[in-house]
Amino acid sequence: MPRLSRKLREQVTRTANNRCEYCQASQEMTMAQFHIDHITPRSAGGSTEFDNLCLSCPFCNQFKRQQRFARDPQTGRRVRLFRPRSDDWRKHFQWSADSVEII
Repeated sequence: MPRLSRKLREQVTRTANNRCEYCQASQEMTMAQFHIDHITPRSAGGSTEFDNLCLSCPFCNQFKRQQRFARDPQTGRRVRLFRPRSDDWRKHFQWSADSVEII
């Protein structure tokens, strides 16, 4: 497994504005150590290059694990998971009216 360079880790963190690229939580506000996630897992052929890496909070990283697809809870269809480097967050998610929950 290729070791992530400090420069690459900093580039991913800076690009993400120090926020989880899945749930948008701020690393400072959560006081948790965020992870660098392989969007396409290494086990599925994903590379350790900027375009395949994103900043992820521990919760999102644990939830996603090595998955690339999941069942849509409304339709039951198998769908590709959100890809922070190519998908628009607002087209996949929205905040609840009280800004507490991601829908």
